[in-house]
Amino acid sequence: MMGIRNVISCIQRNKSNTFLRCLTTASEEITRQSELFDLEQKQQRESVGRIEKIEVQYEGVPENATLIMNKNLSTPYDCAKHINETIKNRSVVALLNGDTLWHMHKPIQNPCKLELLHFKIPQPAMVNKAFWRTCSFLLGALASEAFKDNVNVQLHSFPNPNVKSGSFVYDIQLSLDNWIPTLGELKVLSIEMIKFCQQNHKIKCLDVSPDFAQEMFKYNPHKTKQIPDIAANNSGRITLFKVGKHVDISKGPMISNTSQVGRFTVANIIKLDTDIPGDPIYRFQGVALPNSLILNHFAFGLLEERAKKLNSARIPCKQGFASEDHSFVAQMAV
Repeated sequence: MMGIRNVISCIQRNKSNTFLRCLTTASEEITRQSELFDLEQKQQRESVGRIEKIEVQYEGVPENATLIMNKNLSTPYDCAKHINETIKNRSVVALLNGDTLWHMHKPIQNPCKLELLHFKIPQPAMVNKAFWRTCSFLLGALASEAFKDNVNVQLHSFPNPNVKSGSFVYDIQLSLDNWIPTLGELKVLSIEMIKFCQQNHKIKCLDVSPDFAQEMFKYNPHKTKQIPDIAANNSGRITLFKVGKHVDISKGPMISNTSQVGRFTVANIIKLDTDIPGDPIYRFQGVALPNSLILNHFAFGLLEERAKKLNSARIPCKQGFASEDHSFVAQMAV
């Protein structure tokens, strides 16, 4: 995603007030979080100790199969590699025992029945929500690197994915009073997001303790306030996801790989009316399609126009924020 800084610099080199980055290195904070994630993931794998085998009963095409996998190490993606290349590449999320959605790169903990879901299954609602959630996550990744160092960027939250709303969103605090992005800026952001997705980044997943999450996000006041409530509603754990160097919190699951994203448009960025102290909160909105779904230019243009309208998701305020399970989590301001 680093190319965005050079592209926008070329487009706007004569505009001294542009807010978007012209540097070519990721921030130290992004790198710090990425390294923390990798270290914790390595330590968790090493802590497994003696490898225990489990049976995974795969149900699907080309035929049902019994796979012998490693408990707490093997993932649904590892299972898919034992089936065939097509299944591996198209699988978006896993379904365990017919009732539990599971991230493709999250280790399987017990013997189970496994189904691998993709975008063209007869009932794709769960897959579509995972896709929409991932796109919000990617908006956060984009915003984290898109601005010059003199602009403070604090990711706040993104609501439960609602495909019917017409757009996925991420609410982000920026130290910009009244920024209205130009069409050129939105276009460059969209192009750079597509380029990033085409680099085939695996989307990694890791469950961590609240204390570890607090260390991970110690420079983000919004995340640090949200972590206790998130943990209380997730069996005392925090689920992190990583793409490239970007790390964020989400209950998941996400899709398996950014290559599964096709068209992607950053449709609008709207300043919100909220009572959260400090800098303004902006709602980043987008619309996208999986790479396996084809839509003509005119039809996708209609989706882009709809995605420009302010998304109706709850606006964050100092008394609380909309969590991903669509509930309102109490969050008193300090």
